Amino acid sequence: MKVILLQDIKGVGKKDEVIQASDGYARNFLLPRKMAVEANAENMTKLKGKKDSQNHKKELEKEEAQKIQKKLEGILLKIKVKAGENGKVFGGVTAKEISENLKAQYQIEVDKKKIDLKETIKTIGTQKVSIKLFEGIIGELRVDVLAE
Repeated sequence: MKVILLQDIKGVGKKDEVIQASDGYARNFLLPRKMAVEANAENMTKLKGKKDSQNHKKELEKEEAQKIQKKLEGILLKIKVKAGENGKVFGGVTAKEISENLKAQYQIEVDKKKIDLKETIKTIGTQKVSIKLFEGIIGELRVDVLAE
């Protein structure tokens, strides 16, 4: 019996996947527990519509990421921090600070988790920071750390 999984099931398959299950397993386990529905014409049409919607949403996100990537190319983000005489920054500039300054100065919202910092920036000067905007789309941002 062909069924469409409604959730991930270890050893069986992922959500929204069409699988071939034995009749007994489908009727006695998957269907009563609402883990799957029968793969009839109506349910297959719903699944196709859902997948089309997800693909369209992904395309929109990809286009938005490409726009942000183009904006980031021409930006020099200036962050003022307290520093010692030898150019060492007190504390350091974190991904959170970069995200907040990017939003405040240029109205570009980027999640701090997407900013790829190996470690906090602890020196004054200009550095390049890469931002993972989408699958395969990485933006480059120049960050200029200035002493107050």
